[in-house]
Amino acid sequence: MKLKKVLATMLVGVMAVAFVGCGSKNTGDKKADTNTKTEATDNGASSTALKGTVVITGSTSVDKIITDMSDEFQALNPDVKINYTGTGSSAGISDSAAGSNTLGVSSRDLKDEEKSDKIHTDIFAYDGIAIAVNPANTVKDITLENLAKIYSGQITNWKDLGGKDAPIVVVSREGSSGTRDAFEELTKLEDAGGLVESATVVEGNGNAQTTVAGNENAIGYVSFSYIDKTVKELTLDGVEPTAEKAKSGEYKLSRPFLFVYNDDTVTPEAKAFIEYAKSADGQAFVEKHGGIKLD
Repeated sequence: MKLKKVLATMLVGVMAVAFVGCGSKNTGDKKADTNTKTEATDNGASSTALKGTVVITGSTSVDKIITDMSDEFQALNPDVKINYTGTGSSAGISDSAAGSNTLGVSSRDLKDEEKSDKIHTDIFAYDGIAIAVNPANTVKDITLENLAKIYSGQITNWKDLGGKDAPIVVVSREGSSGTRDAFEELTKLEDAGGLVESATVVEGNGNAQTTVAGNENAIGYVSFSYIDKTVKELTLDGVEPTAEKAKSGEYKLSRPFLFVYNDDTVTPEAKAFIEYAKSADGQAFVEKHGGIKLD
């Protein structure tokens, strides 16, 4: 009898050890699964299945950034399709208010009349607005005050700014452009009299860039990412148009890039894309195309 009791006691002990061992293994497996899901989320792929189409409309200033972000996000989430159309910031904001897009993108802050309880914004980058002239232009610097005078028609000849005796060809953007809104607000153009009627108005940063590149007497404004060898940027009040100086506020022509969305129409896929845009991977595309990353 004593022998049976001893054997029974030993058997119970062995089973208890085996149970604890199995329990430890299962706990480890659960932790491994959790780590895998977290890692996937950090890389832009959701830990839950994402499926559907995200319609993005708005600012043309973010064209290159959003396009690259979209391509990478779709690669990480094969069942998600992103359709982006550059229509201008005002159009993107109004689309969000009307619920006709999933996400809007804007290169300016919302105006008071565009705000509502259902409309939300999320900044994903910053940008500077560069003043572009033709490479043949000898002028190197301009003040914010003189910039407003040029665009309001008070200064009409380059010789008044130390350049050659030639008429200034003013190049501006279309009315729905967020870059134009930001430029006019930051230069206080309305206070100076508003945009001169003779200004050449073009659509998109690309057209502004090529127009200035093709005319020795032209002046225009574009996002930092559109400055290349075909145009020359001017310093503003002696400050170079660099990302660092725009971010610090030393360079005065700077503005945010932000998403705009409506509570009634935003989807999990759209929210996941916003988070991806603010991640390290998304911010790499901001930097690649001359934007200013989040802190």
